[in-house]
Amino acid sequence: MIEPNQFRTVLGSFPTGVCVITASDDAGGRHGLVVGSFSSISLDPPLVGFFPDKRSSSWPAIERTGRFCVNVLGSDQLELCKRFAAKSDDKFAELAHGHTPSGQPRLDEAIAWIDCAIERVVEIGDHWLVVGHVEALDKREAGTPLVFYRGAYHDLACLTD
Repeated sequence: MIEPNQFRTVLGSFPTGVCVITASDDAGGRHGLVVGSFSSISLDPPLVGFFPDKRSSSWPAIERTGRFCVNVLGSDQLELCKRFAAKSDDKFAELAHGHTPSGQPRLDEAIAWIDCAIERVVEIGDHWLVVGHVEALDKREAGTPLVFYRGAYHDLACLTD
């Protein structure tokens, strides 16, 4: 049997990018959660995915909207990551942000954003697989991603010329 702590420790040897998933509901409520499990799935059609924990209190509100925005955090946005990882009634309090073409919250200074409609949600173990159909996206030219590796946040170092 695989022990959960060993599983987490070994898989923590693979670095992941850090993203904040955001959405707005019809009543104007804004919702967000941090994920380190974002991935490109398909070019044709353009699909992306992420894996929210089934215990997430933010994911059900995002799912009900039918849409989401993936905000890829830069290495200078650790405080923003901590804000969205914490339990809070309003993670957007006093936070200036823009909007995607579909009206989802787009975090200022994220190094990339991806505006999606939920294509499907599949139950997988203790998480959900959320597949999003990409409708719009863009990136900043400057900045490096915030990376999670072996239980800590890191900046990205380029080793090639």
